[in-house]
Amino acid sequence: MSDASSMTVQENVPTESPEEPQGKKEAARGLWGDAWYELRRNPIFWFASFIVLIVVSMALFPFLWTSVEPGECYLSRGRQGPSADRWFGYTFLGCDMWSKVVYGAGKSLAVAVIATITVTLIGVGFGTTAGYFGGFTDTVIGRFTDIFFGLPFLLGALVFLAIVPIRNVWSIAGVLSVLGWTSLTRIMRGSVLSTKNKDYVDASRALGAGSRHIILKHVLPNSIAPVFVLSTIYLGVFISAEATLTYLGVGFQQPNATWGLLIQEGQPWATQGYPHLLVIPCAFVVITVLAFILLGDVLRDALDPRNR
Repeated sequence: MSDASSMTVQENVPTESPEEPQGKKEAARGLWGDAWYELRRNPIFWFASFIVLIVVSMALFPFLWTSVEPGECYLSRGRQGPSADRWFGYTFLGCDMWSKVVYGAGKSLAVAVIATITVTLIGVGFGTTAGYFGGFTDTVIGRFTDIFFGLPFLLGALVFLAIVPIRNVWSIAGVLSVLGWTSLTRIMRGSVLSTKNKDYVDASRALGAGSRHIILKHVLPNSIAPVFVLSTIYLGVFISAEATLTYLGVGFQQPNATWGLLIQEGQPWATQGYPHLLVIPCAFVVITVLAFILLGDVLRDALDPRNR
């Protein structure tokens, strides 16, 4: 065969570009990219996210869900059960139950978000400081954390809120924050302890980087994942805590619209032939808390390399 025909045959042969092994492609995604890859394939993640999205939209845009004001009450229709016109019935004062539930999501979620952000900042700050610097600093922060660990969460919240003159979103969230940061601090400290001796941290230290640069550039980004998981679960825990404290009489007071107040008002009537007054607000609390806990569980599984 001539050289010209040989060159023509070679030119017509398709060339295949080398591909990276599948393992390298997955590794190149990084921790958060790999977590998103796992999350989007998990139906529980989408179910929990859907519930959370509904609750958040109720809290931010209640007018999209109901056109009835929560204060629009008529005693003549008090305690009426669910019907074709009103699927959730009326409260014992004759207020539209659905409207109360929708507007009640706002304050419950506001308390949970403020408290979660606060305990996350405190936990990350104390945990990072204790884990990175160690020694005397770790001992002081550890003993300070133990003091707050000795305060029972629910009992402490009851006592503190009982002496607070004004009970609003900020005071309730503040009390929950004061008592709820300890576990996050210990989680963050343990994560920092396992990260600060990694090779990339030692290399940065050898190049002359200061503690602030190392913490912000290397330690925090690689230690924060467990905190995100726990913070997601805390959102549900604080919603439940707010409802419990309000039910016990030390949370929100009338004329606020919250899920805890609906449970408090409906409990005496539940055994007198009006179960919807208690079941409906309890159902919304349970479903919302469950959604946040499920979201935290799937996030934990996605961020843990041992599960893959």
